[in-house]
Formats: sequence, structure tokens, C-alpha cells
Amino acid sequence: MRISNIFFAIVLMFAGTGLFAQPEAGMPSEPGKCYAKCLIPDQYETVTEQVLVKEASTKVNIANARYEKVNEQVLTKEAATRLTVVPARFEKVTEQVLSQEGATSLSVIPAKFETVTEQVLVKEASTRIEVVPAVYEDATEQVLVREAFTELSVVPAEYETVTEQVLVKEAYTTITTTPARYETITEQVLVREAGSRIERIPAEFETVTERIQVADASTKWVKKQADENCLSADPEDCLVWCLVEVPAQFRTVTKQVRKACGPGYTANGDDCIRTVEIPAQYETRSFQKLVSPATSNVSEVPAKYETRTYKKLKSPARTISKSIPAQYTTRTFKKLVSPATTRVVEVPAVYETRTYTKLVNDATSSSSDIAAKYSTRTYEKLAADATTTSADVPATYATRTYDKLTAAASVSTTETPAQYSTITKRNLVKAGGFTEWREVVCDSDITPDLVRQVQMALMDRGYALPQFGADNQLGAETKAALVQFQRDNNLPIGQLDVETLKALGIQR
Repeated sequence: MRISNIFFAIVLMFAGTGLFAQPEAGMPSEPGKCYAKCLIPDQYETVTEQVLVKEASTKVNIANARYEKVNEQVLTKEAATRLTVVPARFEKVTEQVLSQEGATSLSVIPAKFETVTEQVLVKEASTRIEVVPAVYEDATEQVLVREAFTELSVVPAEYETVTEQVLVKEAYTTITTTPARYETITEQVLVREAGSRIERIPAEFETVTERIQVADASTKWVKKQADENCLSADPEDCLVWCLVEVPAQFRTVTKQVRKACGPGYTANGDDCIRTVEIPAQYETRSFQKLVSPATSNVSEVPAKYETRTYKKLKSPARTISKSIPAQYTTRTFKKLVSPATTRVVEVPAVYETRTYTKLVNDATSSSSDIAAKYSTRTYEKLAADATTTSADVPATYATRTYDKLTAAASVSTTETPAQYSTITKRNLVKAGGFTEWREVVCDSDITPDLVRQVQMALMDRGYALPQFGADNQLGAETKAALVQFQRDNNLPIGQLDVETLKALGIQR
């Protein structure tokens, strides 16, 4: 049946036949308002759940301990070191040693003089006045006889006698060795390692059958054949709705349940296991253990010295200079006091010859290097200190055979997941049926404007409408959208009732 027919089927059943029958008892009868009983379907939720058919289990794979024959080298005498002494070596060394330090020898070169003869003024040139003769007086002055010079004297170098210790033989070392010492040791050695053995018995299971309810008992409305006495030409108007009981639904599930393990065993996966310990096996062996390794003792031999004497320069040769002042002599000559005042007669100057010693070269000194003196001495110089050479003495081994544990007893498990069966249930959330009388919009009040408001409200909430949107017509698409809105919001289905208008936000 189409949804558009559902919309008005119940109206025809209760209201459309009102032309031929009186209203039901209890039906509201307020003038100007219309009422109808609307169908509210049962509300279900579909639940899918996993039902355990067989619990998860573990398959146990037991691997007992495994051994293999192993040959190994065991110590009979520990390794050590043998020391050999290499004595110190000396070599003859000859070297030059200072016996007298180098110095400088000075010799004085005296100043040189030369005899110089010169004309010296005895009487200055003057004029003679015939009328008044010139007046002279005796004058005295100092004249150079010998220029000043410097006189040098030599102070010879000074030496002192020095005594010191000189190396004759350098210090060195001597080495003595002590050989390694051993003792015989007896010990327990492993012949067969400890292990374990795991015994397994398969677990026992029993089959259990369980009956599980997959759907609750419920009721549903079923449309039955129309009454043959129906007065309407349309058979759909006379169909009868019947409330039919739907019994609960069950499903039989078979499970595998595990039984308890026997005494001494523990559950492990699908098996019962127990562990048996196997002790290790030992035997006695002897070997030589190193008590103290070879050692060496080092002794220091001091260096040898001897006493030698040589002259050491205390102060080098030097010169002392002494300044000799210049020498002067006194001479007397006539000095003009007043010249003649009348006729002047030139009187030439009078000169005399004098001789004095003039310094040509100052006194100097010349130096010559006096080389240092050396003497040859011989001593023993250390070429190589005493050392030890070590030779490794390898340990001694013997071959023994024992059972070595290559793999301990172990349990490997293979996980078997639990087995489930998927069951889908429909749980009744809320029972439906015919509601009490509800106020609905009368046919005369279903105007194009009201239809448009309903269409706009439905479109705002995402419900599909005719191809061209709001067309003000309460057609099949609009009715289908309205019914779907009522279903989604648990509203009475089949009428444009006041409660639905309020849910759409439309005020009347």
C-alpha cells in the first residue's frame, strides 16, 4: 500500500464512514474542532551481538630438553710470563771540557803628537802719530802649549780556580727476576647441564546446548480482508486492522566446555601439563692454578762522578782612561792703549815664532781574543738501560666431553580464538497502537497557505518534497515526507494533527 493511502486509511475508517454512523462514546465534541485516532507503530531497535559458541583455547606444543655431546678445552695449567734480563749497556764517550774560559787581551796605543811651529802675534799693527805718539802697555795672556788628551791604562783579565764534579758513568738499573708459582686445584666440573621434562595430557571437553532468545514477544497491526458489506466503492476504505500477537523467537546454540585437569597437572591452552626437573651432573678434575706470576726486581745504580779543576774567568780585561788637560804658557806683549791722534803712521804688527806639541791621535786600545782552553776526558755513557724481555708461556689445556644443554624443555602455544555466532535481535522499545483521540486540522482549514507552511518547515529539516519545492499542494510527496517526519519524531501517524504542527513550529 502506498504511504499516501496510509495517510488517509485510518481517517476513512473512523471519520470517512461518519456519514453513516454516530461518533464513538468518549470522543471530544468541541464545536469547530476535528478529532481522530491516529496509528502509532511499534518501535523496535535492531541489536546484533556475538554469542560464544566455543571458548578461546591454546594448543600446547611440548619440546623436551635436548642435549649434544660437546668437546671443550679445559685448563690444566694457567698461562704465565717468563722474564729474561737484558743488562744495561754502556759506550765510551770522549768530549772536550773547558779548562780555561776564553777572554780578551788589550794593548794600549799611546796618543800621537806632532811639533807645530806658528807665527804668534807679539805686537799688533798700529799707527804712529807724529805729533802724539801712541801709548802702549804691557799685556799678558795664556797661549796653548799642548792640547788636552786622554791617557789609557790596561787592567788585565782576572781568573779564579774552580773545582767541580763531572760525570764519569751515568746511572743505570739492574733487574733480577722471580719465576711464576703454581698450585694444584681440584674442582667440580659440569658433565651434563640441568634440564626439565614436560609431560602433557590433552584436556577434556563436554558439549553443552543452550537456547538463546533472539526476539521478544510482541504485537503488530495487520490489515485484513475488507468486509463484504462495505458500502464504499473503494475496497481500501473497508479494510480491517487487527492487532496480532507475535511470539518470542529462540535459537539453539551448542558450546564446548572444558573439564578440570587431573591431580598434579595445570591447565595450559587445550592441554594439561606438568614439569619434571632433571638435575645437573658433575665430575672432579684437577689443574694447575697460577698463584703468583713471574716478577722482576729493579735496582738503581747511581751515576759516578770525578773532581776536576780549571780556571774560570772572573772579570775580563778592560782599559782605564785618564784625561790629561791642555798645557798653556804665559806671554807678554805691548797692547795699544791709545792711538796717535794726528798723522797716522802705519806700524806693522810684530810676530814671533813659537813651537808647541799638537795632539794628532788620542790614545786608544786594541783587543785580541784569547781562545778558551779545553782538555779531553773520557767517561762511560749509558747507551741502553737494563730491561727484561717477556715470553708468554701459554696455558695448557686438556680435552673433556660433556652433555651440553642445547635447548631447555619448553612449551610453545598456538592460540585458537574463541568461536562466535552472530545473532540479530529486534528489541521492542515502545509498543504502538491507536492513540487516544487527538485534535486534527479540519478539512476546511487545510488551506494552501497552511500546506505551504508545512512544506517549508519540512524542507528546512531536510525532508524531500516535490520537484519544484513548495507548491501549496498536499500531494503524495508531501504526505510521504510528513509521515516520515512523524515516524522520526515518534508522533502519531496518518493525520495533520495539532501536535505535529507544533513539532514543525507552526502556530495556529
